[in-house]
Amino acid sequence: MLQGADLDGPLLRTAFGQVPSGVVALCAIVDGVPCGFAASTFVPVSLEPPLVAFCVQHSSTTWPRLRTAPRLGVSVLGEDHDTAARALAARHGDRFAGLATTTTTDGAVFVEDCALWLTTSIDREVSAGDHAIVLLRVEGLAMRAEAAPMVFHRSGFRRLAVA
Repeated sequence: MLQGADLDGPLLRTAFGQVPSGVVALCAIVDGVPCGFAASTFVPVSLEPPLVAFCVQHSSTTWPRLRTAPRLGVSVLGEDHDTAARALAARHGDRFAGLATTTTTDGAVFVEDCALWLTTSIDREVSAGDHAIVLLRVEGLAMRAEAAPMVFHRSGFRRLAVA
């Protein structure tokens, strides 16, 4: 068992990669244009009140802009959204080029053909090391039960096995 100083960034990244997670797009209209990114640290938190959470690096240049939106669209990406996930995770360029989206009247942006869509608002942020944990209040939702979610595992996008 490694401990203390042996727990460096690359080792921890590899270790944390052993935990599979879903992939979401968090998007909204900011200053008249779509703004958003992909996150693989997303979790349901509470039923009452309805809360979900994701984590974002303090060094993110997108989050300071996105957090100003009154509503955020959370799209749980499906197994066929690997191109969308890569585009939304890109550091440069137009993350929305060629991406099929829908925008609500209150500015939430959703990726089409996803497993789940949540309309959310920011409840609070908690600083946690080099990230912030962002709690979102769920204001509305839509589901496609037949859509299988994308899974992020060991730095790659995966599909769930059908039993």
